[in-house]
Amino acid sequence: MIFNPRISLLIGVIAISIFPVLVKWAPVSGISSAFYRMAIAVVFLLPYVLLKKQLQKPERSLWFLIFICGILFGSDIAIWNLSIHYSNATQATLLTNLSPVWVGIGSAVFLNDHPGRHFWIGTIVALAGMVILMGLDTFTQMKFDKGFLMAVMSGLLYASYMIVSKRALNRMNIVSFMTYSMIVSSLYLFIVCLVMQEPLWNFTPTIWGVLSIQGLICQLLGWLTISYAVQKLDAQRVSLSLLSQSIVTGLLAWIFINEKVSFQMIVGGIIILIGIGITFMKKKSL
Repeated sequence: MIFNPRISLLIGVIAISIFPVLVKWAPVSGISSAFYRMAIAVVFLLPYVLLKKQLQKPERSLWFLIFICGILFGSDIAIWNLSIHYSNATQATLLTNLSPVWVGIGSAVFLNDHPGRHFWIGTIVALAGMVILMGLDTFTQMKFDKGFLMAVMSGLLYASYMIVSKRALNRMNIVSFMTYSMIVSSLYLFIVCLVMQEPLWNFTPTIWGVLSIQGLICQLLGWLTISYAVQKLDAQRVSLSLLSQSIVTGLLAWIFINEKVSFQMIVGGIIILIGIGITFMKKKSL
């Protein structure tokens, strides 16, 4: 069965948007949370692909790309969490969401895939919507400190992951790619947890439940569907579409944990969606 990649992308956005709400429910170390998000997804996915004999052995040249993807994704999650610790969630989110710009530039340089006019117009509109959603105060209060640098680095790592994963997904199936790259991320984040002495056990049943949802919904379902979209669509469009995560997260936070949604946030969200829509516009035939 062939899925519509845009519907797959929508499912992925909703799945990963649950993550910040879950963090609010059961706070735990960001790096520990990142490790279990990966590890739990692997525990459920690996037996399935082995039993179904769907684990494809990659070409020798692909192993390096898979390894890099695992390190990039694991580093992105870890550094983004650290950037929140050193600054604040709003600044970290805004700077990380510059990733569509880096993906557009990187795609042109490394994939020879030059973004068209609609992409850049849509990017400018969507980022303007993000500024409105976040509020101008975010910029006036922005500090160029360690947290700032980490948030920018997180955006660069995320953009790099999108570009490298696109190259790998063009040459192997999604399930195999996700299995191998998540194994690499899990081992990498486990080592980081040990080095930084982050907590790895003695959690309450509630926290274990939340970690399981993060692994199964936010990681496994979310990134399988997003990876499918990356394989079928332009990496630039997918990265820009993920800006809508902030809108979905806001709605979920409003519904489940009674966070306030202002008129300014609604306007910003609408502008973001308009910008994303522009990138999917097709050129008129002459």
